[in-house]
Amino acid sequence: MATRPEISEFLAAVERRAFKQVVYTVRDDDTALDIVQDAMLKLVEKYADRPVAELAPLFQRILQNATHDHFRRQKVRRTWVSLFSSLPGMGNADDDDTDPLDSLLAPQDERHAEDASDEASRAETLRLIEDEIQRLPRRQREAFVLRYWEEMDVAETARTMGCSEGSVKTHCSRAIHTLSQALRARGITL
Repeated sequence: MATRPEISEFLAAVERRAFKQVVYTVRDDDTALDIVQDAMLKLVEKYADRPVAELAPLFQRILQNATHDHFRRQKVRRTWVSLFSSLPGMGNADDDDTDPLDSLLAPQDERHAEDASDEASRAETLRLIEDEIQRLPRRQREAFVLRYWEEMDVAETARTMGCSEGSVKTHCSRAIHTLSQALRARGITL
């Protein structure tokens, strides 16, 4: 069982990295801070009785789930706002002749324009990353995808690939180094 000072030390050590990770995903500092704080609270509330060695993977899973939950809530909110705004009388009270299809057009305010450009930028960056991953040697690509996209631990990846844990670490290290250089050459820094 982790002691209170050990938990505090762990949270202090992961706070900055977790914040940067979530900011990259949600593109909003305030939202990212809320997500990280919620994840930290959930870790302390539900898993404080776990050994220190288990805190890192638990925290990463909680953080990922909190980020996914944020996007799910956003999607639901947008859906309901769109549905309610399309009902007669729910939009402009002075104008009862509104066409419900008008509510389905994207608003022209700056926030949605920024969101669309951010979304397009993220999609392009993801496409470039996927292209570079496809260029990796087969074993490096396999290790990288299993470890970082399928979120397997080193032992699971080694069993899946039929090699030693040391080989998995070597393949992953080489893949990350190669990807980092290739993406930097394309002007992408993560």
